[in-house]
Amino acid sequence: MSLKYFYFHNCVYESVWEDNRRRSQERFLVQDIINKYTSDYKVIFVGDATMAPYEITNAGGSIEHWNEEPGGATIKKMCAHFSRVAWLNPVTQDHWHYTQSIGLTQELVHDKMYPMTLSGLGDAIKALTK
Repeated sequence: MSLKYFYFHNCVYESVWEDNRRRSQERFLVQDIINKYTSDYKVIFVGDATMAPYEITNAGGSIEHWNEEPGGATIKKMCAHFSRVAWLNPVTQDHWHYTQSIGLTQELVHDKMYPMTLSGLGDAIKALTK
């Protein structure tokens, strides 16, 4: 299996990109990624998940463009397709409960959010390889 990297801004909406400098021109639809990659691929989201809750829960929540579906719907689709998903969060774990969007994101990835520490990385790898 080859390694593939895609980037997203804050919340995952309908598209992602490989090169941040070209993110306006070269986007890949999440649905095309789901169609191309089989469910045994492992997905690792990296981000602080700190955003306005409406970015996750509402259509039009993106700060860069109009999104037809809430970001949470896209994350749900990815988690439903890919059997192994982990979210690495650089925010100190004891601060996660202060941010509503982190809790929402944790729910969406079925509590597969891990702190970006050596221990957290180890736990994420274990979860991804079960």
